[in-house]
Amino acid sequence: LGADDYVTKDMSLDHLLARITALLRRAEAWAEALQKPDEVIHRGRMTMNVDRMTVAWNDQPVDLTVTEFWMLHAIIKRPGHVKSRQQLMDESRMVVDDSTITSHIKRMRKKFIQLDANFDHIDTVYGMGYRWQQ
Repeated sequence: LGADDYVTKDMSLDHLLARITALLRRAEAWAEALQKPDEVIHRGRMTMNVDRMTVAWNDQPVDLTVTEFWMLHAIIKRPGHVKSRQQLMDESRMVVDDSTITSHIKRMRKKFIQLDANFDHIDTVYGMGYRWQQ
């Protein structure tokens, strides 16, 4: 119910102090992690909060699956650079055939187009993969 450690009565004072020091280090590291701002990526009208796994286009939420989120993350990290289907699979931690990657990209595009009919930022580079264009 919240215990971090267990000590017995026959523990030496040096050992007890070492355990207390370790506990305080963990608590301090956890407090620092809570104060760290979320990783947010801005690409034009798109905002991606990596820590919260959210995406917005023109401040409207885009409802992506986990796989779509990580594929989009892979593409937007380096705008203009082509990511192969294999790289997209690796970064979204899945193993599928090429047509499944294509289906995910099509679904992502549709979700953005529902919010903005002029959306055209996910380019297909035939024979190579996909890239994010600003």
